[in-house]
Amino acid sequence: MLKVAVLGAAGRMGNAILACLTGTGDMRVVGALTEPGDPLLGTDAGEAARLGSLGVALSDDANEALSGADVAIDFTLPAALETNLAACEAAGTPLVVGTTGLDDGQLRSLESAARGIPLVYARNMSVGVNVFMDLVARAAAVLGDAYDVEIVEAHHRFKVDAPSGTALALGDLIAGAAGRRLDEVAVRSRDGRTGPRTAGEIGFSVVRGGNIVGEHSVMFAGPEERLEFTHRAQDRKTFARGALIAARWAAEQPPGLYSMADVLGLASDRP
Repeated sequence: MLKVAVLGAAGRMGNAILACLTGTGDMRVVGALTEPGDPLLGTDAGEAARLGSLGVALSDDANEALSGADVAIDFTLPAALETNLAACEAAGTPLVVGTTGLDDGQLRSLESAARGIPLVYARNMSVGVNVFMDLVARAAAVLGDAYDVEIVEAHHRFKVDAPSGTALALGDLIAGAAGRRLDEVAVRSRDGRTGPRTAGEIGFSVVRGGNIVGEHSVMFAGPEERLEFTHRAQDRKTFARGALIAARWAAEQPPGLYSMADVLGLASDRP
């Protein structure tokens, strides 16, 4: 039985992970972390998520939440990352990180922590979206600059970062296929007389509204044809199920920084 600590257990994604985790036969919750000052502190994590009692209280102490855990799953906020990394390093606990909106310094912190523990980081844990990303990367490697690229993403009205982490990851893959960095070719806004499109640029469009879980589309527009890839998430549980797959995998790995492509075996044969 794999013992799991859920970091960010009181949030929307934390609730989804708890719901999916309780439905497995090989995993159980042993720790649940929430933010300091949360009014739910000390209550049963399962009851707080309307799942029934799990026998694990919500705590604001990362070290306490990690006690006895074989692996941790982190869907918190960027501000909590450093504390959670330090606690996992001290405990030697493998970690799966699905938190988005990380800056360059926080990404370097992931790399540093991964020298001592197995660490899976992905901007999107969905199995389907990672297959989608793999297909997009393969298409970009073949189509090259002969096709203009546009990325469109849509999320719920409460999402605070834009473009989404998944949209940026798609941009990274497409830019990398052309031997470029995304910050050299990304166009995040167009307004007024922008002039004609520059060859090689990657355009981003963002939609925020309602309760959209997550939608991403990539268009490769050529002179005589257009190729489009789309992924639509219908429930947050798709991200949670992917995180559980990553947690099972990470618990068996040596220290290192891994992606969902590694977890799913998608990385080795990509062009």
